[in-house]
Amino acid sequence: MGDKAKEAMEAMRNVKMPKGGGGMAATVVKLAGGAVALGSLAYYSLYSVEGGQRAIIFNRFAGLKDNVVAEGTHFLVPWMEWPIIFDVRTRPRNITSLTGSRDLQMVNISVRVLSRPNIQELPFIYRRLGRDYDERVLPSIVNEVCKQVIAQFNAAQLLTQREQVSRLIRRNLIDRAQEFQILLDDVSITDLRFGREFTTAVEAKQVAQQDAERARFLVDKAKQEKRSIVIKAQGEAQSAALIGKAISNNPGFVELRRIDAAREVAQTLSRSSNRVFLGTDSLMLDVMGQAISMNKRAKGSN
Repeated sequence: MGDKAKEAMEAMRNVKMPKGGGGMAATVVKLAGGAVALGSLAYYSLYSVEGGQRAIIFNRFAGLKDNVVAEGTHFLVPWMEWPIIFDVRTRPRNITSLTGSRDLQMVNISVRVLSRPNIQELPFIYRRLGRDYDERVLPSIVNEVCKQVIAQFNAAQLLTQREQVSRLIRRNLIDRAQEFQILLDDVSITDLRFGREFTTAVEAKQVAQQDAERARFLVDKAKQEKRSIVIKAQGEAQSAALIGKAISNNPGFVELRRIDAAREVAQTLSRSSNRVFLGTDSLMLDVMGQAISMNKRAKGSN
């Protein structure tokens, strides 16, 4: 195969162009080469910046330029310049930090941060941090700010004053990120957990408080029952005293009570579906006996 290739190459070298045609072929080759060169130059001289992106230009001789290129298609000098594209849209990031409260309770806090770069300071961000600025900066400053803020509150205050804690973390974190030309659109606490020992202690405290409330309720119930019994006994004593006084002053009071009792019995029996016959003795209305006793009393008095 190698010998045949060499023979083909020699045959091509020995081919003679017709007279008058060599100049035209060379011209065509030159024009084609120029067109390819111009196409390549035009291709490498254009670059596009998509929506939500910005670009900065690095020059081999001047270094990084300070101007920021907006969205669209732009020109540059091939080989001497090239674009560095930044995504300037707001990006979410969840960061977890383990810190301690003022009463030395371990707290595991998760913070959600919405961040974006300061567009006018993209050259500064690239020189100092690079395109992965959020990876380099956010975890460290979030941990720093969370430790600083959480240490100002005890465990109970972290539960009852969560809004204030979130506001302090947001304010301090925004101020800290501005030193790196990073803008924070939102900072919020997504999770706040304590250690297992503290959680167990809180649950035990809740159980003890519930038991104390139950015992207090039972004591109050016993006091109310005792008071009810005393009041009922006092009422019965007063009722007995009044009844005794009424009987001594007016003997007809007993007869009146007997008639009331007989009326209640009669009303109860009248609502029953069965027929019941009761005598005057059962109804406590012994009229004949009462008449005889009254006659005997009248004769004795005479």
